[in-house]
Amino acid sequence: MDNLLAFLKKLVPVSIFRVLQGPYHYGLGFLAHVWYGMPSKKMYVIGVTGTKGKTTTVHLIASLFEELSLEKNVGMTSSVQFRVGGEGGRSERVNDTKQGMPGRFQLQKLLKEMKSNGCKYAVIETTSEGMLQYRHRFIDYNMAVFTNLSPEHIERHGGFEGYRDTKVKLFQQVARKKDGVGVYNLDDENVEYFLKPKVSKKIGFLLNEAKGLDDKIQISKIKLGKNISEFDVNPVEPRSGHGAGGTHFKIPLIGEFNVYNAAGAIAAVSALGFSLDKLQSASAALRSVEGRLEIVQKEPFTVIVDYAHEPKSLEELYKAAEIFKKDGGKLIGLLGSQGGGRDRWKRAEMGKIAARYCGEIVLSNEDPYDEDPMKIIEDVEKGVLMEDKGRRSAVYKILDRREGIQKAISLANNGDVVVFSAKGGEVWMVVGGGKKIPWDERKVVEEALS
Repeated sequence: MDNLLAFLKKLVPVSIFRVLQGPYHYGLGFLAHVWYGMPSKKMYVIGVTGTKGKTTTVHLIASLFEELSLEKNVGMTSSVQFRVGGEGGRSERVNDTKQGMPGRFQLQKLLKEMKSNGCKYAVIETTSEGMLQYRHRFIDYNMAVFTNLSPEHIERHGGFEGYRDTKVKLFQQVARKKDGVGVYNLDDENVEYFLKPKVSKKIGFLLNEAKGLDDKIQISKIKLGKNISEFDVNPVEPRSGHGAGGTHFKIPLIGEFNVYNAAGAIAAVSALGFSLDKLQSASAALRSVEGRLEIVQKEPFTVIVDYAHEPKSLEELYKAAEIFKKDGGKLIGLLGSQGGGRDRWKRAEMGKIAARYCGEIVLSNEDPYDEDPMKIIEDVEKGVLMEDKGRRSAVYKILDRREGIQKAISLANNGDVVVFSAKGGEVWMVVGGGKKIPWDERKVVEEALS
């Protein structure tokens, strides 16, 4: 289908193609929905959208349901993995599409597999790119979860407002259900736009001062450790605005951003009537997602693999990584930026953030697509030099990512932290002509360490 779209794009004038593109995507969405028997109507479907934390929140919601459900049949699609239930309650496969939200036919096929395997819940990572192509249409969403919003895919959406408004469409869709549920990060400055659709039931979560919505949970007494994060979850009483007494959670996830992800998952599942006490017990079984702040080595220096590929998530990653520094150790960061005309504005910003936090920087390939990979690296380097004009440490520009990884590790001393960002758990690197090269960041890092 994508090949057909590309073929039509070459034949049809741009102005006409833009008019026809919407009906084309809509029609395919409807056809896929009918072809596979309207599977989402037989399950409780939760869509998770936002800029950061979608994948982790999807996995956390699915894991909580699995722990709370006797049959353990929970379906899930994320940028990392598909889970369709089945024998033993879990049939997993790697998402090798390089799409956070699969195409219309593949997504409906996955939903049908979930339904056929007896899944009661389906948790869907719902992306702005997917919504632009109507992949969310004809999915019978019962709940929408908003994680956060920051600039990304700006060129694709014609500006930040277009990006934001595309994501809001998920909540508009849920608002059309009489028993729809919306879950909102009340700390995010853009939450007001997501609250506008008149969703039947709204529940918020927040770490800062209580605000907005009567129905919410507040996170307090946060303790961030190297292996676990601890916090209290307080249901806020609508009349007083004060917490009704906290339930203490201890989760095997690292960093404040993962506290937000866990809070969103807890709010979503509690909205369906599960008590905080039950969720507290279930949360002990939570696990980090492959390629998301994944610790590959702890001694003599720490090595981390992560998917952070936009400025805000990169900064949060570096902040979380600092807890692992010992005895005056430094951060060593390997980063790059995506090609293909995607978000060129963020390249210098990524460089600035790396200069702010890292003592040593290696700039290398990410997914250059058809752009000159060295030009991408130089765009990132400009940000490094703008932030730290008198930089004492060298910036290493190494196109071959495998060699870049080896270089970053060679720079590490006892107590340092080496952070490899952007690829995370992805299984491909995309280069010129759309060619996909198999890639396993963790494996490459482990080989460099051996």
